[in-house]
Amino acid sequence: MKIIVNVDVMMAKRKISSNELAERIGVTPANLSILKTGKAKAIRFSTLMALCHELECQPGDILEFSEED
Repeated sequence: MKIIVNVDVMMAKRKISSNELAERIGVTPANLSILKTGKAKAIRFSTLMALCHELECQPGDILEFSEED
């Protein structure tokens, strides 16, 4: 079981770059990259809220649960 992070999908739909999104939500580009690649161990609700606000989406659009490994 794992959580799939679809930030890159939402960024492509909204046509926004990593650097621009990182600046808008107040995280470093390196931390956004860790989140995008699925290597993050956790995400703060404040970061999730900022992502949803900037990408105009719901948390379920960004995070997806998968039963497969």
